[in-house]
Parts: sequence; structure tokens; C-alpha cells
Amino acid sequence: MPANRLFSRVMKKSAKSPVNIPPSAAQTAEVSYSIGMDAHAHLFLIKLRIAKPTATVRVSLPVWIPGSYMVREFSKHLQNLSAAQNGQSVALEQLDKCTWQLACMAGKALELHYQVYAFDNSVRTAYLDAQRGFFNPSSLCLRVHGLEDAGHAVQVARPAHITPKNRASYDLITPTLALKVDKNGFGSYWAANYDVLVDSPYLIGQMWVGSFSVRGVAHRFAVTGAPPGFDGDKLLSDTQRIVEAEMEFWHGSKGAKTTGSASKPPFKSYLFMLNAVDEGYGGLEHAHSTVLICGRRDLPRRGVATSEGYTTLMGLISHEYFHTWNVKRLRPSEFARYQYQSEQYTQMLWFFEGFTSYYDDLLLRRAGLLDNAGYLKLLAKTINQVLQTPGRLLQSVAQSSFDAWVKYYRQDENSANATVSYYTKGALVALCFDLALRARGCTLDAVMRYLYAHSGGGPIAEQDFAQALEAISGKSFATEITDWVHGKADLPIEKLLESNGISIQKESAPLAQRLGLRVSEANQALVIKVVLRGSLAEAGGMAAGDEWLACNGWRMHKLDDFLLYKNAETQAAKTQKTGKIAATTRAATPQATANAITVSRDKRLLQLSLATPPADREQVWALRVQSADKANAWLDA
Repeated sequence: MPANRLFSRVMKKSAKSPVNIPPSAAQTAEVSYSIGMDAHAHLFLIKLRIAKPTATVRVSLPVWIPGSYMVREFSKHLQNLSAAQNGQSVALEQLDKCTWQLACMAGKALELHYQVYAFDNSVRTAYLDAQRGFFNPSSLCLRVHGLEDAGHAVQVARPAHITPKNRASYDLITPTLALKVDKNGFGSYWAANYDVLVDSPYLIGQMWVGSFSVRGVAHRFAVTGAPPGFDGDKLLSDTQRIVEAEMEFWHGSKGAKTTGSASKPPFKSYLFMLNAVDEGYGGLEHAHSTVLICGRRDLPRRGVATSEGYTTLMGLISHEYFHTWNVKRLRPSEFARYQYQSEQYTQMLWFFEGFTSYYDDLLLRRAGLLDNAGYLKLLAKTINQVLQTPGRLLQSVAQSSFDAWVKYYRQDENSANATVSYYTKGALVALCFDLALRARGCTLDAVMRYLYAHSGGGPIAEQDFAQALEAISGKSFATEITDWVHGKADLPIEKLLESNGISIQKESAPLAQRLGLRVSEANQALVIKVVLRGSLAEAGGMAAGDEWLACNGWRMHKLDDFLLYKNAETQAAKTQKTGKIAATTRAATPQATANAITVSRDKRLLQLSLATPPADREQVWALRVQSADKANAWLDA
């Protein structure tokens, strides 16, 4: 059966809509969009019809998409906007970068025509060529001010470049409620309001589609760009295990008698959309779907052992599916209603993204897709990422959340020195709360379920989290919230892990970390990307953008060449293994025990001095199970 036909039937039968949908909704909708395609020009062709406009109409295109906290200026790709009423042109006045206003006859249908250039092969915007089309309506569909709560109809026409010869394998799939579609999914769809509209992505092209059901919820998985030998059965089977584990997390064991709003899934159908590319990674959550991107090499293939990349993909799927509850239902109180024309600030992304990042890999372990060693390896990676970020001592996770709009999504060479990720450190904050709760005989799992049930799956604030912690544990965690969420000191991870049966071994860090560098090695060029605060590289005068050419007169092509050409470690480095090295090593003229470094900066050759780091200057953590009983008590549930 064609990809979208069965799915559309499932949607028609089971999807709940808060409004009554008239039989001819596509024709009678107050707001409707007709979407065509010029694939070779990478243009979506849109007609917006407003059935009964007021005398003054204002329309705008969102500047950001929920789930990705950066102003992306979608209107930069909108072109050739015009309007007409009763066959007569209507003047448009542009008010700002993304807003237009029209004066027209009230009550007479108004049509706007425009095009959107679509060539961003990401999960956030829109893309179109002859092989594949994709769009989030936030990139295509102008918002009609004052009619956001009205029903919105969407008509998607079959692309002109699709011929009868390839028509059978060219489909459209979307979580949007289908009204009338053909066997390939092209036709009319219905969204209860503008929020639902922009939360419902569309995928068009040749695709592999599989399905399964968990607790009465129909799940579909659509993949574009898969290579030959792609093992769809494995992808589907492993995804089902993740879904089952997360359903159990939020709604209890299957068949168990539960009461309250958290006893049943809040949706009747779900769609995974995955685009496999040569290199790429990411995901974006929606209420009834998620959009994913991965490297083709990370997909499972028949007869080939799965890679670490596949485990990373499973973690991504787990992360985005967990968001179905934690960010799309539970969400910051500031997001009770989305504002699409400007930033929407919250200090709680450490909870919604960080706690989701804690559970994504942990639930792979509970789903049986990781063993204890595999899970602890991933956890150690997160711990080391945070500990290798000097910015963790300058910025709290609450501050990081608030600054996401200008810092997290706009990384530069100084980001590691000035910021901390609310994803990675937020995951460690969740770990600390979970292990601290377990010392009192309860769990963070119970806190999450309590929040979901008592908020009705709605907006929450930090004080709601604090109240849930106390309700579940019988103890106030106000001090921990102050220290871990709003503080900048390192978290008590070591003590908490050891009390739960995990031992920590500290090993010599890789050379780049001991020098305080992040580098690029390509085409026999060694380029400095980041110089970490307080590092030997900073003390030696190295800077981001430098091409490291030579060490002690020997040509460098890769960082490991330093180990071949270095002098013995300096006495300053031996005696001072943390912080800045002695001032004598900062001199431009190399000391006898230091290393003469040649770099190219802005096409100018500079001579610098760099100390040799001792093996134990920087360390990384490795985690091992010390007590299986204690560890499994945490990892199993």
C-alpha cells in the first residue's frame, strides 16, 4: 500500500480535533493555503486565501520555530508577494522584516500569492528539489493576525515534475489530519488552529515507510535517502523498543491499573521522519511527530554490524520521542502560547532539554539497546564534555537557558570559555537529582510523572518542579536547586555515582585536552579552532584560526606530530599541573626546555613558545560498575 494511504486512514479514524470539521472544510475554512512546487527552482508556490477578511488585514511569517531557540528569519526566503480581491490588486504595506498589512473590503475573500525559496536540508525549515521535498509550515505559511484560533486548511498539489512513470513511488506523508487525499497522500489537510498547523511538518518524495503499534498508538517511520542494503526492519524494531520503554516511563507498565491524566498516551498516532544524508545529525520535536537527520553510514544495514553512529541515532530517536511529553505537553510556563515574531525567553531549558538528554540514553539501557558498560561510556562522555568546558564556571544552566537565543545556537571560538550547554550540564543536573532522590527511596522518574499528571500535561514553572520534588521525597530541595541550577560550581557527581555502585577511574586526557586545544586536521593542515581558558596553549599565545606549521623546526601536519618533535616537559608544567603555567613560558623567545612553535596568523609567521604538558595535567573520567546490585537498582528503573 502506498506510504501515506494507510497512515491517512489511521489519522482520520483516531486523531482528535477540538473542532467539528465540516465535510467541505478545505473550501469553507476561514484560512486556507494551496501549495504547489517548482522543484528545479527550489520554490514552493503558495496561495493564501482568507475567506472573510476584516477591513485591515495583517499577516506575518514566524521568525523562529518552537524547539529551536534562535531567530532564523524565515521571511528572508519569501518573495514575489502580491494580493488581490475580486480580481483587483490590493496594495501591501510592509511593516517590518516579516509583517505586512493590507487595506481591503471587509467580508470579501482575499487571496495572497507568494513564493518561498527552499534549499535548507535541515530539520528546521524547508527544502525542495526533484528528489525530495520537505517543509515546516512555519517557513511557508503566513500567519493571519486575529485568526490564529480558526481552522486552517492546507491543499498540497502533486508536483509538476512527477510523471505517471514515477508517480506510484512518490508520496506525501505528514501527521496533519487528512481531509481528502489521493493514494499517494496529495490533497487537502486540516489543522485546528495556527499552532497545530506550524507543528505539523510535511515530507514529499520517494521513501521507505514502516509501521508498528504500541498501546493502541499507530507509529509510522518514513526514511528518505537510505543507501542500498538499508535494514528497515532493525530500525523499526529498535525504535519500537524505545517507544515501549518511554510509554512505560510515562504511563506505567502495560496492563497495570492506573488512574489520572497520566494513565494513557496523549496522542493516537505518531510519525517519525528521517532524512539520511552524507553527513548530518539533528532532530526537531513536534506534538505528533519528529523530524530527524543522520548520516547514511549510521543507518543499520543488512549483514553489517551496527556502528557507534547507530547508537547515537537511537539516542536521538529516544530524545525526540521523549519530547512528546517533556516540552510538547509539559513545557515552560513562558511557552503557554507561542509568540512567533520574537524571542521567547525561559530559564528552564536545563529541565526540558537537559532532563530529556539524561533520559534519552538511560532509556536505551532500559529498552535493552545498551548494556551497563555501553550506558556508562555515554554518561562518561557527557561528564567529560562538561568538565572540559571552562565556561561551566562562568554560566549557570539557568543563565544558559535564557541566553540560548544568542549563545547556544551561535557558537564561536570562545563559546567553550564563556558558556555551558543546558543539554549536557542539564543532563548532569538531572543525574544528580535522580541519584539524590534515590538516597531517599524515590526517583526522578516519579517526579516527572507527578509533574505531568498534576499539570494536566501543561505549562510548568521552576516552583512546580520544586514542589514536585518535595511532594515525592518529603524533603525540600531548595538548596540543591540554588546550587545546581543557578550556581556555577561543579556538581557532586563523583560522590553520588559512588553511592550508587559506580566507580570512577581518572585517566590521562588526550593531548589536545592537555594542551587546551580543539583543532582541525584536514588536507595536511593543522588549524587551531578553539583555545581553552587557562590552558598551556593560551599561555603560549596560540589563538583560534592559527595554522600550526612547525614544532622545534619540524613541519607539523597533525597534532600527534607534537609528540614526535617536542622537548621534555618543562619544570613549570611539572610543578603546576592545573591553571596557568609559569610566566617564563609565555615569552615569545623559546626557553631551552620549552618548544619553539611556528604558526601562521593572517598569513604572517609568528614564533611562539609552548610548554610540554605532563601526562596528568588534565584527566578524563571512565566509569565502571563497582556494585552490580546498586547500579542495577538505578539503571533498571
